[in-house]
Amino acid sequence: MPLALQTSPSARHHCGCGSLYRDDPAFAAPPVEALTSEEAANLSTMREEEKVARDVYLRLFDRWGLRPFGNISGSEQTHMDMLLILLDRYGLPDPVRRLDAGVFQSPTMQKLHDTLVARGLQSESEAICVGLLIEELDIADLQHAAQHTNKPDILMVFARLERGSRNHLRAFHRWMRGLGAHYVPIHLSQAAFSAIAHSGHEPCG
Repeated sequence: MPLALQTSPSARHHCGCGSLYRDDPAFAAPPVEALTSEEAANLSTMREEEKVARDVYLRLFDRWGLRPFGNISGSEQTHMDMLLILLDRYGLPDPVRRLDAGVFQSPTMQKLHDTLVARGLQSESEAICVGLLIEELDIADLQHAAQHTNKPDILMVFARLERGSRNHLRAFHRWMRGLGAHYVPIHLSQAAFSAIAHSGHEPCG
């Protein structure tokens, strides 16, 4: 996939989602049925949403140099790549093809990106809160999308991405506590957010 930027040299794929390649056994056979319009829309949306995460984290890493942004931006690229495999598998266009960092075709995603960057540039604490917001949004949207598909390959990818986002949320939560910041979840219930934040890291697989 052509990219108009390079991730931080320190970026590491530590998200817990594992790797996925086009020759993965899960994709050995072609799809047995076409996607519904909702399934197609959800794949495109998640591809854009992962780009929002990657681009915001790279921008905030450039500003603050905080380790989780450098590390997790690499993981978000992995998430984007996994979704691109699904888009290609089902013959769907890539909504972020050849777009520079921070640029989106969707006005909604463009506004989300710009709003999050502006908030994250205010302070280190606000930047970490932006990370928490992005990850809980990803988790909520992945759960919603998973409820509206029965495709095993899509469900497998969504499960891996959600596991990665839970690990990202845990990492940002540790930094939030270290900075003495406070965050109130928006997209998850407080109970669901706390259950993730205070649980252990999930291994890759």
